[in-house]
Amino acid sequence: MAQAAQSGGQGSPGDPTGMLERETIRRVAWRLMPLLMIGYFCAYLDRVNVGFAALTMNKALGFTQAEFGFGSGIFFLGYFLAELPSNLVLARVGARRWIARILLTWGIISALTAFVWNDWSFYGVRFLLGLAEAGFYPGIVLYLTWWFPSAYRSRMQAIFQSASVISLIIGPPVSAWLLTLHGWMGLQGWQWLFILEAVPPIVMSVVVYFWLTDKPADATWLRADQRSWLTARIAEEEAQREAVHRYELSEALRNPRVWWLTLIYFGQNVSNYGLLIFLPQIVKAFGISTEMTGLVSTIPFIFAAFAMILWGHLSDRSGRRTTYLASACLVCAAGLAACIFIGIEQPVLIMVALVVGVMGQQAIAPTFWALPTAMLSGAAAAGGIALINSVGNLGGFVGPYMYGLIKDATGGNNMIALLALAAWPVIAAIVAIALGHDKRLEQRTKAAA
Repeated sequence: MAQAAQSGGQGSPGDPTGMLERETIRRVAWRLMPLLMIGYFCAYLDRVNVGFAALTMNKALGFTQAEFGFGSGIFFLGYFLAELPSNLVLARVGARRWIARILLTWGIISALTAFVWNDWSFYGVRFLLGLAEAGFYPGIVLYLTWWFPSAYRSRMQAIFQSASVISLIIGPPVSAWLLTLHGWMGLQGWQWLFILEAVPPIVMSVVVYFWLTDKPADATWLRADQRSWLTARIAEEEAQREAVHRYELSEALRNPRVWWLTLIYFGQNVSNYGLLIFLPQIVKAFGISTEMTGLVSTIPFIFAAFAMILWGHLSDRSGRRTTYLASACLVCAAGLAACIFIGIEQPVLIMVALVVGVMGQQAIAPTFWALPTAMLSGAAAAGGIALINSVGNLGGFVGPYMYGLIKDATGGNNMIALLALAAWPVIAAIVAIALGHDKRLEQRTKAAA
């Protein structure tokens, strides 16, 4: 994190302004990023642990693959409905109070998943979980624009997003172990999984409320010169964006470019959540134990953690936003599509292909968010980011549901389902290249420069 914070600084080591910039960004990064990462770690853990619960829950509750896929994905319908209003509220009342509220409510509802008894109760709790969590991710994307100049945002987004990868490294073995608690205190293992993994976000809601700072001007933990420099730098960049074009909220919500960006994000989420939710079942089909499934499922995400940091760093350093976004999409598609040519009889090669696919997949979002955050400011940024994330995350409903339908229709064939997922990042790459990126949006005003 220290290296990422330092490498964007301007000026030579002897330049006082460059030194002030490096010191400020480093201090902000170390103060805020660990807290945001832990929150996102909790979010991702509670969002995808249902994939591991399915290893025993589906049989216990009699779910088909399509029913499970629908219930897993309906989370994003609730997410879609509450996302835009949630982000507008965050922009009005501040991140500290609103993020704490989100963490508390989703933790409580996630724990209630342990007590579902049929398909409709499962659908209801997952829908409510989406409502509760809505606004967390786009709220953080917006929050990062309040604290980091554009030259640092892909890297900081990648560092933030790496928490999801860490959760996918730590989460599977922990989730697999929790499934072994079957019968303890009269509950099944999948029930303990939901209950115990809901505790961290509830605890974090208290930490966020007392530790997070809303804006640089409120940061008493920065020196006065650091607060002044950061406040001025963020204001200068916002002025430059608005000099190119200042979007009102209503204009941003109907802007064609915003909707094309939404399509890119939708495509990456179809492949992302379709794979994440069903990865434990893909690995289990290799014929290994539940505990070993947890360990093997972490392998792709170990490599992905490095890929997303690398892509984010190169995107910031070069400024070629669409090039790195499109390349991540195509790497993802290649890895997933390769599986159908390998076949389930070659589990080692399948895992190599999945590693490649997941590396590309996890590098998409950090490079993607540099595009809308460079374009929008103020209320338009809050609303536009929420719109892109909410509609784009409907891909999180389509992906698992489509995957489950294909598996049911093909007698449980994971390879055909993976090929269907691979088409979506290809579409995302084509749209990204066609849209391009106006580099003027990430420059400072001429007077400031």
